[in-house]
Amino acid sequence: MIPDDLLQRLDPEQREVATTLRGPVCVVAGAGTGKTRAITHRIAYGVATGLYRPQEVLAVTYTRRAAGEMGERLRQLEAPGVQTRTFHSAALRQARYFWPQVYGSEFPEVVQSKFALVGEALRRVGERGDTALMRDLSAEIEWSKVSNVRAADYPQAAARAHREVAGMTPADVSALLAAYEDVKRERGRIDMEDILLITAAILADDERVAAQVRRQYRWFVVDEFQDVNPLQSTLLDLWLGGRDDVCVVGDPRQTIYSFAGASPRLLTDFTRKFPEAERLELVRNYRSTPQVVAVANAVFGRGNIAPLQAQAAPGDPVTYVGHPDEVAEAAAIADEIAQLHDDGVPYREIAVLYRINAQSETFEEALGERGIPYTLRGGEGFFQRAEVRQAVTLLRGAARAGQDGALVEEVRAVLASMGHTDEAPAGAGAVRDRWESLHAIVSMAADLAESDASADLTMLVADLDRRSQSAHAPAADGVTLATLHSAKGLEWDAVFCAGMHEGMVPYVQADTPEAVEEERRLFYVGVTRARQVLVISWSAARKPGGRGQRKPSRFLDPLLPADHPSRQVSSKRTARKRQASVVAALPPEDRALFERLKTWRLQQATDTGKPAYTVFNDATLLAIAASRPSDSSALADVPGVGPAKLERYADEVLALVNN
Repeated sequence: MIPDDLLQRLDPEQREVATTLRGPVCVVAGAGTGKTRAITHRIAYGVATGLYRPQEVLAVTYTRRAAGEMGERLRQLEAPGVQTRTFHSAALRQARYFWPQVYGSEFPEVVQSKFALVGEALRRVGERGDTALMRDLSAEIEWSKVSNVRAADYPQAAARAHREVAGMTPADVSALLAAYEDVKRERGRIDMEDILLITAAILADDERVAAQVRRQYRWFVVDEFQDVNPLQSTLLDLWLGGRDDVCVVGDPRQTIYSFAGASPRLLTDFTRKFPEAERLELVRNYRSTPQVVAVANAVFGRGNIAPLQAQAAPGDPVTYVGHPDEVAEAAAIADEIAQLHDDGVPYREIAVLYRINAQSETFEEALGERGIPYTLRGGEGFFQRAEVRQAVTLLRGAARAGQDGALVEEVRAVLASMGHTDEAPAGAGAVRDRWESLHAIVSMAADLAESDASADLTMLVADLDRRSQSAHAPAADGVTLATLHSAKGLEWDAVFCAGMHEGMVPYVQADTPEAVEEERRLFYVGVTRARQVLVISWSAARKPGGRGQRKPSRFLDPLLPADHPSRQVSSKRTARKRQASVVAALPPEDRALFERLKTWRLQQATDTGKPAYTVFNDATLLAIAASRPSDSSALADVPGVGPAKLERYADEVLALVNN
């Protein structure tokens, strides 16, 4: 192909990327700016000019789907022979080839799932765990490896990274990590992270191997660089071997996998690592209407990255709508989807995005009731989840046994046999997801009991069966239901960002400034999935008739029109932000005490049927957590603890403090 022909259909910024053939190069590519187009044309242009030999180019991206798409585009651009792989795929190919030469034996078997090894390691350290816990521990093993954290160093590293595994102390997890490596070694197995570690070790320890790999690959391109973890970065450095012919491409505003070891700093600090690097930006957004692009730009405001420039034709204004409750929100979205479909928008071009998997049930039911087909991405339908199926089976058995008592308490007792508690587990992950699903069933029972005082387990099971049947409308060519995380890399004509209220976005567990910024990036990812229609909604209460105390997400503050009825930048919001900063600044032990005090306060309020603040307000609980009074006299000195409250609550509060 004639080189200049490759440049004809590129915009000025894309053309600059395509013609900057020598590294180091850092391309900051905003959402919808055609980054894959730019870097594939860069590779093809290098091949067409004769500077690149295809077999000397290694293009690495984050997923096999993206690698396959990149390879197909390069073939269409007459640049076949370029290696397009994920980090794991490229490392595995090299490790399998060199292992026999270096170690004189066959390459070990790679386990596809860690569960069996994690289960054995749990037994060795005297612990037991269900599927959710083993999934969380598998994730923790992966994080520690890609972050170069040894088992012995895990407690300190976990504290710095604010990582928690529900039901296990950091010391327990440290012991589990060591036991896992012992089990794996005894079985002669390796896991996916070992592939990267082994390849890095071979390259670092054997100069002959390193030299051979570096002769093979001279030119490197790394896509989605904002998702690269420290171990992958180390492997890239070893491939380069001190050279700098590397082009990295990414968007720091879309780093949403910090829990897996990714960090936007690897991209933002690239020019510090390579001071002579050229930094190029792709800013022309071809995906979304100017109205959607304006929202995306406002999420972060002014910063070090140029704002996106919309190239698509103008569309409808972005819609912001608050609903009285979650049921009303789901119903309104389902009705709007039906209208969009009547107007000619295919179901497959519509998505409903939310923060956590447990939110899907309301939308499944609303869509199912209207006969609207849907597909769940990155998860199972609510009533297909293992823990929900097990819970319904146990509730059905309890109903047949004819147990007597208050409905909600009976449900709690049944679910307690599955290890469910009213208190949410610490940390995020599969254990938290499982808790959210079971807690949703408790909430359904509470709703039923409130609407019908005579409701019993039989009626609840019938209601769950009805919900399951009405929600049963999945189809391959349907509306996509997905979490914000699983929507990354995708796009639709119409996107509904639902449940965008404080406590959900940012998520309640985002208790540090860094965590809140990750939530902001997650919100940005959701917004930028929309091509033409974007609806952002929230609900004031969880259930119909509930107290409407929820506020729109703080991320909507710069977005909501000044005359919008939900516009709230009140002194209460400011006070909450100030309190969040105070909580984040507490030492971990004091922060944990504050959370225990809040849980205790909620129980007191529930038992008495009074608002929680009438027990103690947050400021008083913070003062108790910070001062840690040792006796009643010291507790009486805390602001907000009067004689009546001292007499009523002193013993329990001091027990919590001294626990």
